[in-house]
Formats: sequence, C-alpha cells, structure tokens
Amino acid sequence: MTVLKVRDLRIRYADNQPEILKGISFDVEDSDFMAIIGPSGAGKSTLIRCINRLVEPTSGSIELFGQDVLALKGTALRQLRRNVGMIFQEFNLINRMSVMDNVLSGRLGYTGNLRSLFRAFPQSDISRALALLDRVGLSDHVNKRADELSGGQRQRVGIARALMQQPKLLLLDEPTSALDPKISREVMGLIREIASELRVPALCNIHDVQLAKESCNRIIGLQDGYKKFDGETGTLRDRDLEEIYAMEVL
Repeated sequence: MTVLKVRDLRIRYADNQPEILKGISFDVEDSDFMAIIGPSGAGKSTLIRCINRLVEPTSGSIELFGQDVLALKGTALRQLRRNVGMIFQEFNLINRMSVMDNVLSGRLGYTGNLRSLFRAFPQSDISRALALLDRVGLSDHVNKRADELSGGQRQRVGIARALMQQPKLLLLDEPTSALDPKISREVMGLIREIASELRVPALCNIHDVQLAKESCNRIIGLQDGYKKFDGETGTLRDRDLEEIYAMEVL
C-alpha cells in the first residue's frame, strides 16, 4: 500500500533565488525503508522536511496517508505530524533533561499543556518509554541527563523519542552523520530492525552511499535538485552514482 505520494515538488526560498527542488516525484510503500542520497546541496534535507511541512514547498503535491498535506492547517496539521516520527542529525535532545523525560517528550502532541508542564504522563506512556529504552539498549541510563551520553547513545534516545509518537512514517534526516562508521552501522541497523518489527515505513536522507545500500530496499538519488535515480537498491549501478555525484569523490 502506498503511504506517501509526492508529485512535481518544487521549492525556492525567495523569488530571486534558484529552485532547491525541481519537480521531484516518488512514492513510498508501507514496507519501504528508503534512502535519499546525493551530494551536499542536492536538496536531500529540504525534501525530507517538506513531508511534514517543516519546510513549505513552492508548488507540487504531497499526499500522506490519503491526506493532502499542503492543504492542512492548524489542528489538522498538528494531528498529521503526530503520525510522522522524525530522527535528527544533531539529535535535538534537551541536554538538561533526563533520558526518560526526553523520550516522554515524544508524547507531547497527545498531552495537554498543563499535564506536559508538570510531566504528568499516564502510566501507559511511562511503561512504553521504559520498554523502548530497553529496546534501544539504554535501560541503565533512564535517569541520566542527556548531555552525559555518548553520540551513539544520544541518537538511541532520539530513536526512542520518535517511536513514542507511535508513528505511521519515520523521517530520518542524516541520522548517522555525527557518528563514527561503526556506531553508524549499529544505529542504522537498530532503526531498520525496529521499523520492520513495528511495520513502519521510513524515508532516510543519508550521506553514506554504502550504508544506504546495506540498509535500504529502495534509493532515490538527487543531483542539484533533480531526481537522477529511483529504484530498488540492487539496481543502483556505478554509472548511476557517477551521474548523481558528478565529479565528487564518494
């Protein structure tokens, strides 16, 4: 089943500036763990952030779970964002808060302002947070401050926080670029395993081509805002990479 349909997506940040995305179209199926690859400045992060309207497209269409994303406003947009978990490059944790509180912040979209202020989360949320922290290997770090953790541990907190939303789609914005190669593979493997267990499709902006090939079933290649490749990972050839990266060294 198709969960995301993107058609002729275009964006420019000002009328006198060049387009960042130039007519991008693709689908994401409910079983996909899809990578977006390409050189710096190709539009990968912009594309990811258009899906949940962190960046506003100039034109085109985005249909997510059967809804016209670009037509949504206010409460309807907030409700849609509940269904989209996002894992960030720089983790986006609150350093002074505990690991547990950072994970529970993934439920803020479901909790009233007063309950959020006093961290009055229901026991079901607390139990789920503990289970997720155990799943990502952080059950011994529940009460530590986020800034006491290593980079790999911080990203595992980010994974658990995103999953607290019980998302129907995961967006991964360079989730391993701040990590060393060994930890990057561990983190991507963990995300892939959990996404498969929970049957949540994922769209991942990733700079490491080999890691994308190891982890993802489908790949989109961008070059200067244009889509240069869209297909199953096994069909990606060296000539495709040469076109995507042009003169850049992989």
